[in-house]
Amino acid sequence: MHPYLVIAINFLLSLSLLIVLHELGHFIPARLFKTRVEKFFLFFDIKYSLFKKKIGETEYGIGWLPLGGYVKIAGMIDESMDKEQMAEEPKPWEFRSKPAWQRLIIMLGGVVVNVVVGFFIYIMIFFTYGGQQATGTDYKFGFGMPPVLQEIGFKNGDQILLVDGDTLQIADNLVNRLVFRDVETVTVIRDGSPVNIGIPEDIGKRVFYADIMGPLEARFPFEVGDVEPGTIADSIGLKEGMTIVEMAGYPISYNTDYTYAINHVVNDSTPFELKIQNENGMVQTKTIDFKNNKRRIIGFRKKPTVDYASATQLDYSFGESINKGISHGYWTMQDYVKQFKYVFTKKGASQLGGFGTIAKLYPDTWDWRKFWERTAWISFVLAIMNILPIPALDGGHVMFLLYEMVTGRKPGDKFLERAQLIGIFILLALMLYANGNDLYKAISENFF
Repeated sequence: MHPYLVIAINFLLSLSLLIVLHELGHFIPARLFKTRVEKFFLFFDIKYSLFKKKIGETEYGIGWLPLGGYVKIAGMIDESMDKEQMAEEPKPWEFRSKPAWQRLIIMLGGVVVNVVVGFFIYIMIFFTYGGQQATGTDYKFGFGMPPVLQEIGFKNGDQILLVDGDTLQIADNLVNRLVFRDVETVTVIRDGSPVNIGIPEDIGKRVFYADIMGPLEARFPFEVGDVEPGTIADSIGLKEGMTIVEMAGYPISYNTDYTYAINHVVNDSTPFELKIQNENGMVQTKTIDFKNNKRRIIGFRKKPTVDYASATQLDYSFGESINKGISHGYWTMQDYVKQFKYVFTKKGASQLGGFGTIAKLYPDTWDWRKFWERTAWISFVLAIMNILPIPALDGGHVMFLLYEMVTGRKPGDKFLERAQLIGIFILLALMLYANGNDLYKAISENFF
């Protein structure tokens, strides 16, 4: 099966499951409170649907536009903008006839289900697959430290031992910890001895603007692995088993030295020299020009020459899995919420992604563990995004309901209709912008 098809199936299956569960979170309390649900749809059925069937008073179906799903609840101002129904006298089975507390539960149902589903999936992942532990000392040669971390005291080869006195279970996750949580001290092993490094308060912002999000790169002595045909590596005679000893005058001993040189030493406008050593110890010098290769890809894989890292498999009882799953889910949500402070910056806005960005999170070969991990994460994302106080989202409806419960005054239908239209416009604009970013990045990466 083609890798892109695997990614698409992963994404659509995950999204479909979460949409159905989210809408059930509205549907079930609505029916419990004897509120009529006229439609229950996976995906949007603008003009026509792929499938529909009426069972009782509810029409169930699948739309053709995979941008979400919905339940149409009678007597409610929603994306259907059914003004004719709202112009009639309220019926006992309609949403608007129910007490505010019941309407609040109905509107919160989808978000609650997404949160519960996220926690449940993480619990079952830990129970089924266990976890892994790879602390700093499990990385034999430590990590390559990006310049922004070297500026505050880290050095290449540091082994991450403790973060504020606690062991970091997966040591290469240090960057995310620094960006999304308040860290005061990191303890590393350097030359066999512990060293404490004080972390400045603005490290998250500095790391974000340095664009080094993601895991640290573990260091290892490397040699050239597979060479891609038709690439720069192929054209200069680079072959498997050779080593790179210098790039643009910068000495290369580890894979992270090569990464640093590519990102910070060479440039796109000036040719540079690459010194290569073959299996017999002979050194050749080749000239490379990145003028027409903005992605700075030479075209080979870095092959470790020795075992450089190890991980310990951890198995959990069901009780331990509950604790681990809830903890992991809590921090996952907190870290995602903290990302919002970066979204409202010029750099953050430029990195905002849509469906393409989310789809890239899935592997191009089928992996059930990764599928469920991504599904749990997206479930939390859907919960957080839906609870935002934007009209047309669940959070917008909740905001108006809370206003009604506090003041005793219900917003007028005309006001709610206008708010709904404004909310739909905002959401469409955000969706177009985010997916436009995806399209721009795809074109830039492949054609420029």
